[in-house]
Amino acid sequence: MRTLLFLITLLSLSGCSVSHYLKHEIKNSPVLSQQHTGVSIKNLTGDKALASYQSDKYFNPASNTKLFSFYAGLCALGDSIPGIEYLEWGELLIIRGTGDPSLLHPDLPKSAVIDFLKSRKEQIFFSPVNFKDERYGPGWAWSDYNDSYQPELSSMPVYGNIVRFTGITDKIFKVRPTFWSKSMLADTSIKGIKREEFQNSFHYSEKAIISGKSVDIPVRMSDEITVQLLSEALKKEIKLIHIPLSIELKTIYSIPSDSLYRRMMYVSDNMLADQLMLLYASAKGLPLNSEQAIQHMTKNYLSDLPDSLVWKDGSGLSRYNLFTPRTITALLQKIYAKVPQERLYKILPNGGSTGNLRNSFKGEAPFVFAKSGSFSNNYNLSGYLVTKKGKTMTFSFMNNNFTRPSSEVRKEVERILTEIHRKF
Repeated sequence: MRTLLFLITLLSLSGCSVSHYLKHEIKNSPVLSQQHTGVSIKNLTGDKALASYQSDKYFNPASNTKLFSFYAGLCALGDSIPGIEYLEWGELLIIRGTGDPSLLHPDLPKSAVIDFLKSRKEQIFFSPVNFKDERYGPGWAWSDYNDSYQPELSSMPVYGNIVRFTGITDKIFKVRPTFWSKSMLADTSIKGIKREEFQNSFHYSEKAIISGKSVDIPVRMSDEITVQLLSEALKKEIKLIHIPLSIELKTIYSIPSDSLYRRMMYVSDNMLADQLMLLYASAKGLPLNSEQAIQHMTKNYLSDLPDSLVWKDGSGLSRYNLFTPRTITALLQKIYAKVPQERLYKILPNGGSTGNLRNSFKGEAPFVFAKSGSFSNNYNLSGYLVTKKGKTMTFSFMNNNFTRPSSEVRKEVERILTEIHRKF
């Protein structure tokens, strides 16, 4: 009887020990002492937390927002991405975008849309009127127009809506697509490559790019630029037409969905995440508008989360986004229930192995499968933690408003999660 009571007591304490350890480490951490920290750790099912620390407080999630966009894709898309929709009208082929970002994208598999359009004999027209969004999301920094992480949104991106410059030697670089070669301007007053804010003129210095390195610069997109880029790529004229297509359309699928999800998660690709919300809108019969997509997704798939969402974009670039840690762990439970573990762990970065976690949690087989989210003064990590005892937990570890180097906060998060892995 005494042995049985001891075992029961031990088991009851073990459920609390994660919570005790977590609170002790956070409260005594010199790294986390002056910032806002919130943590939620849960089982794969159930509302009860294994451990929590300010888990009901709101934090800016940065790229943890991509977990919500990923779930939106899971709720709306099948195993392939809808590339374009089209209408055959006599000797005309009218196409429109679905938000799919894969068309001629330099880092995604070849889109089936290209071969489809090349094979058509009709005159092709592109209609952009289903796009009802702005080029940037709410709360984005408009001064970041030249930065690779902020391409413009559009209904049918071409080449990822960027120009890629690759250094051949220290003084010579390649331009892809070559369409933009004529838009280059030598400029001794700058360093590197910089686009003019409202037009596609790219100024470059003498040693713009180091040999072997690449730099991506967003394009100032327009409907005219879209058809020009596509016409050059297909070697046939694509014309612009502004008509709504309200009748039933046919669809060409472009690439496997997981190839988009994996790229989005591994390198935290903002453009793919924001376009994914437009894909969601298209799949649900909505105009291509991020706000409408988010509202629809929240109402139909996320109404049972612990806390209401302040969700403004697909990527997390917006500082208007606010989520609680316990809401993110509840989302992670939903994702785990929808996606087989083997597939899910291939999509998410693996600690010490893949994606932007390859340099963290080193030295052991992967036990963290998670998405990080960071910009200045913020670092968050949310995903799945497997303990040495074989237990899988969902976790969200959020850190906002710190002034010390983010590397110190990241290492402290890594230390605490690693100890939880080892002890429990």
